[in-house]
Amino acid sequence: MPATVGALALALAVTGCDDSGSGKRGKGGSGSHSSASGGSDEKKTYRLGEESPEQESSKTTSKDGKYTVTPTKVETGTKADMENSGLKKDDKNGPKIPVYVWSTLTHKSGTAMEVGDMDDKLVMKTNAGGRTRALIVLMGAAKWPNCPEPDSSKKLSPGQSEKVCTAFLIPEGQKAAAVELSQGYYKAPLEWPVTN
Repeated sequence: MPATVGALALALAVTGCDDSGSGKRGKGGSGSHSSASGGSDEKKTYRLGEESPEQESSKTTSKDGKYTVTPTKVETGTKADMENSGLKKDDKNGPKIPVYVWSTLTHKSGTAMEVGDMDDKLVMKTNAGGRTRALIVLMGAAKWPNCPEPDSSKKLSPGQSEKVCTAFLIPEGQKAAAVELSQGYYKAPLEWPVTN
């Protein structure tokens, strides 16, 4: 393998996380909050800085673990951030810009959990209705100003918290509308609208 290939940062942003074709039940519009679990009185929308309800770990290594996620700040990056990130330009899918989400992850109870197990359900929703998961760098590393890559393998025990910054890539020209926390296929996601 040529040495230059190893230096390239190849990135993958999982996109297309909207309801169409995802296997989700229910055909209601965006205003519909019906779910297979019932419970229409469950709170689904939060302000930035508000803690989520306890979430259950989906990992077999920490299946009894419970944690919360508190998105605290959302900031849209610039073209310059993208150009200086070290990522290879993606001509196929059009230009992207980064959006940075700062969150506090808190382990509440159960087996120790890795940080990466607690922030992997975050989704960025855009003003155009698109959804994207956090940026995953396959080879190399991406560098963002004031948004260091979290130590995903760091373990937290009950009562411990970690402040992390997560980068998302959205199409240039769109804006961050909300941070979402996926609740699986049968429950509506929790949402923290972006107000700036």
